Amino acid sequence: MTPTPTTANSTTALVVLAATDRLRRADRELLVLAGTVGETHVVVPDAPGDALLDALAAHAVRTVHAPEGGPGDRLTTPAVALAEAAARETGATVLLLAATPEAADVAAHLGVRLEAGVITDVVALDADRVATKSVLAGGWTTRCRATSPVLIATVRPNAVELPADVAAAAPAEAQRPRVRTHALRDTGPAARVVGRAGLPASGRPALGEARVVVAGGRGTGGDFGPLEQLADVLGGAVGASRAAVDAGWIGPEAQVGQTGRTVSPQLYVSCGISGAVQQRAGMQTAGTIVAVNQDEQAPVFEIADLGIVGDLRTVLPQAVEHLRALRG
Repeated sequence: MTPTPTTANSTTALVVLAATDRLRRADRELLVLAGTVGETHVVVPDAPGDALLDALAAHAVRTVHAPEGGPGDRLTTPAVALAEAAARETGATVLLLAATPEAADVAAHLGVRLEAGVITDVVALDADRVATKSVLAGGWTTRCRATSPVLIATVRPNAVELPADVAAAAPAEAQRPRVRTHALRDTGPAARVVGRAGLPASGRPALGEARVVVAGGRGTGGDFGPLEQLADVLGGAVGASRAAVDAGWIGPEAQVGQTGRTVSPQLYVSCGISGAVQQRAGMQTAGTIVAVNQDEQAPVFEIADLGIVGDLRTVLPQAVEHLRALRG
């Protein structure tokens, strides 16, 4: 989706970010999309640093809303309270969040508090607030509009085309946004975070934000080595079907599908995955789909842009070798 710049800031958009350390690609996509709607404001879970404020200035963000005292240990509830306060103060009629499980929870609560329509997994949003999304396990594409004054939308990563250089496109007089802090006194029931454990560093992009995903299923036989090599050459992430996760070959954080993550990369390489409807639901909106499977009757070939009938243990190493040769 390539957003069309707005000509009149008649609408206020509020972007809800999940972190303050840096702007991820999914965050930048939300900001670019918000800029097509009108005046942009942002919600962050903690006090923003100078680097983040400079990055937000390039997107013409007017105000950054942050909580007093940091995010605390209450799961999603502080984000809901803060976004509600910011939305009421700014008069925002469009709220944008990344399409993650946590954001879907926040969006649902905000929908009740703001009496707003919620549309999830959006892949396009036009100037009239008509959203495009895929439904029924990716079998249909729908266009829908909220009938309420306020629209809340969760947007799939890689759905918005980013300009080549946002900073260069920003006006020279762009200034840092104003920081507005809110004292949150939401005493509603909420789960509390009692511990956090980071995933092992792989050097690869996060699955939900990756521009390239190489995914494996039962056909890998548990050996994801060839997939990891291809993913590393392409600068992508490694995904998996539910069958591979259930077999214990790879962690649940890699699962793509109806009961796993939904991804929309520019390139999705399916390796040894039959392509049943549950898997297709999580990846059918990818820009280009390449399938490698020994079964020429595999359902995945019905949606693949390029299908290769063959053993992935033979096909993938050849692809890696060729790509490395092209790069010298």
